[in-house]
Amino acid sequence: MKYVLLIHQGDAPTPYEEAWSKLSTEERQEISKAYGEINQTPGVTPGVGLQHPNTATTVRVENGQTLVTDGPFVAVKEALGGWFVFEADDLDAAIEIASRVPAARMGGGVEIRPVAEW
Repeated sequence: MKYVLLIHQGDAPTPYEEAWSKLSTEERQEISKAYGEINQTPGVTPGVGLQHPNTATTVRVENGQTLVTDGPFVAVKEALGGWFVFEADDLDAAIEIASRVPAARMGGGVEIRPVAEW
């Protein structure tokens, strides 16, 4: 089964925030190393990190009219920070990988969602 792991940053510092510069060099290296190790895990297809939520554009269509607004309609704490795909035998394996995502232990969370195979 394939799972998409959606990384919700929450309070976890990211390179585009001032909080990132307050981390020690060792802490920043540890975070980078953890993501690198996850990306090297068999079954993981690395995704991409996303820029800050304030760079987003939201599109909706109402009554045939395209509506475009700046930014997401979620609190920054809920904003998606990145994602990757993991092919695993079961949900427990995906949970183990998600528990290794630095954002999960630094104030964020990882949503695991099975890929629909229609």
